[in-house]
Amino acid sequence: MDLQTLIRDIPNFPQPGILFRDITTLLAHPQGLRFTIDELTRRFQGWGIDAVVGPESRGFIFGVPLAYTLGCGFVPVRKPGKLPGPVHQREYALEYGTDRLEIHQDGIQPHQRVLVVDDLLATGGTARAVGELVHQAQGELVGFGFVIELAGLGGRKQLPPAPVETLITYG
Repeated sequence: MDLQTLIRDIPNFPQPGILFRDITTLLAHPQGLRFTIDELTRRFQGWGIDAVVGPESRGFIFGVPLAYTLGCGFVPVRKPGKLPGPVHQREYALEYGTDRLEIHQDGIQPHQRVLVVDDLLATGGTARAVGELVHQAQGELVGFGFVIELAGLGGRKQLPPAPVETLITYG
């Protein structure tokens, strides 16, 4: 299946000059959504993954069904103040300023094999911060999985050393 045909391009969103890759059309397409989860599962089956970690909110969309099909748990990474227990936190750079992500301190056990999953790899800031949270929690980062990669933005170079799998790559 050509997943790229299920991604809608929206010019000038969220600001002029940006071409936004909208996954809501993929999510609404039953066969496309099933294919996406099946393909991510195929790529990571046999890696011995103990937990899938996904940042809010679209990392949840793909991470939970992937964890289910891989037979492991899912650990959410949230924006500040959204998790009720003690957390590890990591600040990361945005285009204009910084933001922070948090994970429960007991979400990952030491030496668990962890896969980070999100919808999009662009500049790499969010994914790098999530990978750093995995290390802070003493997990073993075994890889990253993304539905879309915007290769021209160089996000792959910003990630901690680990294999990276993407289903769709835009130049």
